[in-house]
Amino acid sequence: MKPCAGSFPALPESAGEPYGPQLSRLPYHFEGTDRRRHRAAAFIAHLALPFIGSSIHAMNSLAGFLHQQRTGCLALVFAAAALVCHTAIYAQSPDMLMGNPSNATPDASNADNFLMVKPYFALSYNNAKGTPNWVSWRLTDADIGSAPRVPFYPDETLPSGFRMVTPADYTGSGFDRGHMCDHSDRSATPEASHATFVMTNMIPQSPYVNEKAWAQLEAYCRNLVERGHRHLYIISGPAGQGGEGKKGPKTQIGKRTQLIVPAQCWKVIVVLDGDPGDDLQKVNANTRLIAVIMPNDMTVGEEWAGYRVSVRAVEQLTGYTFFDRVPMAIIEPLKAGVDAERIPRPAAMRH
Repeated sequence: MKPCAGSFPALPESAGEPYGPQLSRLPYHFEGTDRRRHRAAAFIAHLALPFIGSSIHAMNSLAGFLHQQRTGCLALVFAAAALVCHTAIYAQSPDMLMGNPSNATPDASNADNFLMVKPYFALSYNNAKGTPNWVSWRLTDADIGSAPRVPFYPDETLPSGFRMVTPADYTGSGFDRGHMCDHSDRSATPEASHATFVMTNMIPQSPYVNEKAWAQLEAYCRNLVERGHRHLYIISGPAGQGGEGKKGPKTQIGKRTQLIVPAQCWKVIVVLDGDPGDDLQKVNANTRLIAVIMPNDMTVGEEWAGYRVSVRAVEQLTGYTFFDRVPMAIIEPLKAGVDAERIPRPAAMRH
């Protein structure tokens, strides 16, 4: 079979990065605020991730082989099929509207940057560390309610062969099971609240971080949403290795499964008005971005404002690219700034 005429784009050398940069710039967008309509689609995609991930890996491998054999037309077909499968997984997720910071993929061979699109948030899981690389979610007033907390539980949707962290791996460690997507950000229904207690949404977090400044920032974000009629797009995660808990410094914890204790906890936030319309199109030169980097130790107090940095500083710390679906001419200048809004002195929180 003859190759297609013209140049053929180079295929990725592995399935670890199947068309990540291109995916973030595809012209799909999420409209509307009715999460119920998209929850079913996200749930189906979530169940299908192991199968779709394997299919993407197979299609990319076949496309690479066909390209090497100079059967370019068939290679292009399989490469396009892989692209479509990958796009379909998160095109309907409002929680990834602003992008995929690490170009995570639902391919089990990409175990340390494994994309999991769940009904109420999305994340990149790091199997070697036993924690998420990042967790991403949208926060609106429709997400906030009074649903109760529930027990923590392991994530049984992880692919076969992945290390499954359990709540017991944190017991007696001196570190909290620190939510990335906070329970109160998904407290509108018991189902949504329950979803946040899965262990793939947790990192070993110093109690002084989790229960003080981190919790204060979470409460501040909900206040923006409820009183300020805002939509927030939030991404948070761990960085580095080696933190301090109630029982002193540790680099890792765990009983049956070892997991890495991070040195820092970070969060980046886009603040938008809550009016109807495409939130991606609302980002402009005046959009507020909030970013923090907190040490994962026992020095942290109630005030979070002093930990504010630029989004670019978080990118430099993590190696990720945030909000890459926003045009570069708009988002890059915003990333360089540090939020300067006056933050009232917080009162101590009760736990």
